[in-house]
Amino acid sequence: MSRRVRQRVEEKGKNKVDSPSYPVIGDEDLAPKVQEYADWTSLPYDTVLYLFTRLNYRDRACLASTCRTWRSLGASSCLWSSLDLRAHKFDLSMAASLATRCADLQKIRFRGVDSADAIIHLKARTLLEISGDYCRKITDATLSMIAARHEALESLQLGPDFCEKITSDAIRVIAFCCPKLKKLRVSGMRDVSSEAIESLAKHCPQLSDLGFLDCLNINEEALGKVVSLRYLSVAGTSNIKWKVALDNWEKLPKLTGLDVSRTTIDHIAVSRLLKSSQSLKVLCALNCPYLEEDKSYSSNRFKGKVLLAIFTDTFDELASIFADNSKKPKDIFSYWRDLIRKDKSTDEIMLWIEWIISHTLLRIAESSNSQGLNDFWLNQGATLLLSLMQSAQEDVQERAATGLATFIVVDDENASIDCGRAEAVMRDGGIRLLLELAKSWREGLQSEAAKAIANLSVNAKVAKAVAEEGGISVLADLAKSMNRLVAEEAAGGLWNLSVGEEHKNAIAQAGGVNALVDLIFRWPNGCDGVLERAAGALANLAADDKCSTEVARAGGVHALVMLARNCKYEGAQEQAARALANLAAHGDSNDNNAAVGQEAGALEGLVQLTQSPHEGVKQEAAGALWNLAFDDKNRESIAAFGGVEALVALAKSCSNASTGLQERAAGALWGLSVSEANSIAIGHGGGIPPLITLALSEAEDVHETAAGALWNLAFNPGNALRIVEEGGVVALVHLCSSSVSKMARFMAALALAYMFDGRMDEYAMIGTSSESTSKSVALNSARTLALEHVKAFISTFMEHQIFSAGALSSAPSMLAQVSEKARIPEAGHLRCSGSEIGRFVTMLRNPCLTLRSCAAFALLQFTIPEGRHAMHHASLMQNAGEARGLRSAAAAAKMPREAKIFVKIVLRNLEHHQAESSKGKKVSYNRI
Repeated sequence: MSRRVRQRVEEKGKNKVDSPSYPVIGDEDLAPKVQEYADWTSLPYDTVLYLFTRLNYRDRACLASTCRTWRSLGASSCLWSSLDLRAHKFDLSMAASLATRCADLQKIRFRGVDSADAIIHLKARTLLEISGDYCRKITDATLSMIAARHEALESLQLGPDFCEKITSDAIRVIAFCCPKLKKLRVSGMRDVSSEAIESLAKHCPQLSDLGFLDCLNINEEALGKVVSLRYLSVAGTSNIKWKVALDNWEKLPKLTGLDVSRTTIDHIAVSRLLKSSQSLKVLCALNCPYLEEDKSYSSNRFKGKVLLAIFTDTFDELASIFADNSKKPKDIFSYWRDLIRKDKSTDEIMLWIEWIISHTLLRIAESSNSQGLNDFWLNQGATLLLSLMQSAQEDVQERAATGLATFIVVDDENASIDCGRAEAVMRDGGIRLLLELAKSWREGLQSEAAKAIANLSVNAKVAKAVAEEGGISVLADLAKSMNRLVAEEAAGGLWNLSVGEEHKNAIAQAGGVNALVDLIFRWPNGCDGVLERAAGALANLAADDKCSTEVARAGGVHALVMLARNCKYEGAQEQAARALANLAAHGDSNDNNAAVGQEAGALEGLVQLTQSPHEGVKQEAAGALWNLAFDDKNRESIAAFGGVEALVALAKSCSNASTGLQERAAGALWGLSVSEANSIAIGHGGGIPPLITLALSEAEDVHETAAGALWNLAFNPGNALRIVEEGGVVALVHLCSSSVSKMARFMAALALAYMFDGRMDEYAMIGTSSESTSKSVALNSARTLALEHVKAFISTFMEHQIFSAGALSSAPSMLAQVSEKARIPEAGHLRCSGSEIGRFVTMLRNPCLTLRSCAAFALLQFTIPEGRHAMHHASLMQNAGEARGLRSAAAAAKMPREAKIFVKIVLRNLEHHQAESSKGKKVSYNRI
């Protein structure tokens, strides 16, 4: 059966890179000058520097290596004021190579403990800002060393993942070593002691922004001693003693913003803070269950105070900060960013609000109770995230994009998203915004924007919008990135988009196929996410006939075989096997089936994957072998690599497995059993009992493949006897009479007809006379049961009125009515050999009238002009001179009425095919 396709904002202030100054062009330079080529090395230095600022670090290094002048310019301090190392393997050796350029480094972003250990080797004594994520394994020793080497540090942020190994001791060292510290945000500490907080108060007089997020315990009283604080966040921190906190925090003289989101604060504590604190202007309390219990609570009575909560309108609240009442609340962020004259204090508040809202929205999106906030997400959450994605703060932009990618997901494992939320993003112009961000020069933003596009594209309407906005070309370009994280998310986007049939060719035309194949070659080891997504996208594309040819032309067969054989990650193995299955599923329309079989190690590797401990891998490997087995050479090679034994073992083990695995295990044995040698080997190897078990499955697809395999096996008399002895008659009779699938019922009837056309009898007679007698009795009983149900099956296609008329008339119109009534459309996908067709013709002369009717019915199915292989079957019959025998059968006195009518239709079909051939009409047919 056919396979199924299984889904630049520049920083303000001292760190800003100055725009280049260009020389004034005089009148004499206005006339165009003819040059044979552009001499890039002759560009003004300012222009070259500007080009460098628009490149990622890897591309800067490549550009700097082109000539001595550019090498010197590439080392300019203005290009090395900031480093984002999150996507790179930053270790001691890399730190040593960069150290000579980092004398004036001011800002660094890193990921993971290895990068943290290497930071001190950069020797960047002027470092002002450090931001790290994936800091779960960072210890006090590492953090203390970083603080000790960077006494000029003004900002330190670690999170949003939990810093479980950092203790109060490290906070004390930071306080002592970094007296210029202005901002400290740490997530997930177990305990923040009074000593640690008091050290900050004593040694860091400029500390104005402090965040202890998602901590277990903090000392509320000590926080009240950090009198320099303007902004404090304890979002997600549990076990807060609110009475102690209120007594101390409301007295902080400069406290302007307080973030208590995701805590146990209630409306009484909120009211007291808003009323008692003279300096407090903004209180953020998003997703606080106790506060939200009072649906009528409002902050309107606290004039000049802003309360951000689930039940308040965030945009209205923020609009109240500004004196201008003419702007629309929904546009408040863009209004603020576009202000020519900005109030320093207001600007500082808004920047802090952006940061804490983006952090909290991401945390809410990641939490299990996100579904309970559906109204919030639809009414303002999605719009907030889109507004924050336009922030001038890099980390806010990225976190908002990540939040957007996360809040739409309902079930990550099954790639299910909330369609309402996805479409809300689309309505608010989110697709165009995300695509613009994906084209940013900042790789961190590229990665997060691509992730959001990928998740949104699970929804068919959004996927269409992404394609219409040019998103396919954007993702195809990002898939070529040398940054692994960017390439991984872009491949995921192409994977989801490639589910839609209407997007497959667009992906190929945008260079997506080549980019995906190159990803497998570029990162063959240790990059599981890239490999799985690239292979998954190729698998979807390979399901399209035209695209499958593109995949093969791009070297996809070799890449996928290499992945299936060498990768140890089951997700990548599964998708590689599925891709090979889809490449091989196009039959004679292209030569991919043979090409996969000829690729060194392909068949052997797939046979080995059927023994994987992971069900999905086994399923797709069996599906690939099923499709590949339709090629004669592949079929024999699969058997030579142990495919018969492996697939029999798989069929034996999958009785309680998923329907998909059962279907493919039986289907692969069906494909192999086309060869008589393989058929006999399957019978001898114990393959019949598990197929009988699968034939009793409740799944329609399993019925078809199990019945098909048993039909092929029953062609051999020895196998036919084994089917009887193993109780297969009862299973086939059950299929023949009860299956929802007409195809399963048809093939079960053909298997029973093969078994009881007389050829099995001589095998049954072997043994002692008493054994032979016993077998004979058992066979007679089984024969009666089988033929009774074969007859009943054929009768379901015989409408009395039409057949009565057909018996009296051979008019084409009347025969056409009978043919239409009797036709099983799916049977046109079956392709028989000459010996099989010959056996049905011989069966027309069988003494058993039921078998004559069954043979005529089968030949009708195989020759109906609409069938894919009808011309092939007609040619076999014409070449063997079967027309005379058919006419004789049609005229035989003892031929059942229905058999005569079916034979007449077969003769008419042969005449039709002969006429088509005589016209020189080219007919192609595919095996499935």
